[in-house]
Amino acid sequence: MSSSFTVENAVDPLQPTPVPVEPVSKPIPLPVPNSTQSFWLDPEANPLAKAGSTGPLTSDVDICIIGSGITGVSAAYHLTRLLAERGAVSEVPNAQPLKIVILEARDFCSGATGRNGGHLTPVYFQFFTEYVAAHGTEDAVRAIALEQYVASSIVDLLHSTGQADAVDLVAGGRVYLLVSEDQEARAKADYEAAKAAGVDVSAVRFLGKEEVLETYGAPYPALWTPGHNLWPLKVVTHLYNLARQTASDSATSSLALHTNTPVTSITPIVSSSHSPATAFPRQWTLSTPRGAIAASYILHATNAYASYLLPHLHGPTGIIPTRGQVLAVRTDMSTKAAFADYDGSEYGFPRPVQPQDGSQPLVIVGGARQSAGPGYEMYEADDSGMNPRVSEALHALLPKFFPERCNASTSPDDVREWSGIMGFTDEYDVFVGPVIDPSQPEAHKGQYICAGYSGHGMTRAYGCAEAIAQKMVADLTAKEWDVPEWLPRHHITDRRKSSN
Repeated sequence: MSSSFTVENAVDPLQPTPVPVEPVSKPIPLPVPNSTQSFWLDPEANPLAKAGSTGPLTSDVDICIIGSGITGVSAAYHLTRLLAERGAVSEVPNAQPLKIVILEARDFCSGATGRNGGHLTPVYFQFFTEYVAAHGTEDAVRAIALEQYVASSIVDLLHSTGQADAVDLVAGGRVYLLVSEDQEARAKADYEAAKAAGVDVSAVRFLGKEEVLETYGAPYPALWTPGHNLWPLKVVTHLYNLARQTASDSATSSLALHTNTPVTSITPIVSSSHSPATAFPRQWTLSTPRGAIAASYILHATNAYASYLLPHLHGPTGIIPTRGQVLAVRTDMSTKAAFADYDGSEYGFPRPVQPQDGSQPLVIVGGARQSAGPGYEMYEADDSGMNPRVSEALHALLPKFFPERCNASTSPDDVREWSGIMGFTDEYDVFVGPVIDPSQPEAHKGQYICAGYSGHGMTRAYGCAEAIAQKMVADLTAKEWDVPEWLPRHHITDRRKSSN
């Protein structure tokens, strides 16, 4: 592993800068109940916000998914489809439709997915040399392939189901501003290294300073890659509805959702008995304020909060909660493209919907954690507040990047700002696979995890959730897991370099 490619050094999810960050010993809490109000989580846009929060609690299931963000819901989507398409557990004695439940501590999709910057832009070659140094060329190529696969799969799904307009999907690409000679040099080196490794970079265009200034109003050279922007919550809602429909139409699974039902502890069922109608013995009891749930298998899709239920994931070799901030502001900026600096530490995009009342259009900007100081908001799990230094930097972001084309509003009525908690890992690698505690290798049998996206979940979670769904179904049927070619092998929990 490259010594510079670590969470302890991370400024942003893509390009680290050496900054010492000391681990914080305090345990990670449950998500706070009084979080900031994300633009995406408008009540009218979230019909599932309180789904299953009252009434009877599903108390007995085959699979319990903890977390209703893009990972948990994508996993449910893939599980229901796998079961419907393959009749995957039909050969298991006494097999009945698998009962699946999703539990969410707060409202539906109210974690990082409902609080991000609204981007669906995969990497094409960015930071390829760092990835090669850390994980080798083959996995560096797979890391790009994963993001390409996820982005194209989601876009294809939205188009094929007629939901592209409903989720505000826009294919405007992204302009990466090369704001320093160092960024420009690294971008060109990464491009050449990826190209030499066989990565398809034909869609990428490098733009000269004059062209960027004339086209976008930014006084820097840049590069352009294909990419999309969308409304993340609406995408996850659509995936959940598809999963429910698949479960309803098939005789292979059922799916339930309980929001505002936090899991406070997980304990083993010492002696499990199951009726002839239950193919899989119940192994775990999940405690919630509403009652207990017995489950055979558990998927942890809690990202930054994973160590609350899995304490061995606390600290620098586990998953570190890290607070990010996003700002929605009205501005007369004429630039219509999404943008970021090459390091991805500051980014934004103009919303595609033009206001009907004649007001200025809305631009979403985020990042700027480097303004927070040496801690970079790591080990911060509270999204009820914001860092004032980061806020100041976000408000200055548009005039800084586009000095001649931006006049952002300062009216409180034209601004909304919120925070969210990301989950960072020491090598920018996701935890995908069975839960493994090195000190107790067999202590979590039947539990799985898909978490730790280091701020880049929208272009990785859907695919990682597909991989873990395949793994779970393979284990259910005592078959070999055929690992997808596009999944980086260092993401798999029993193949990671660092202990988990």
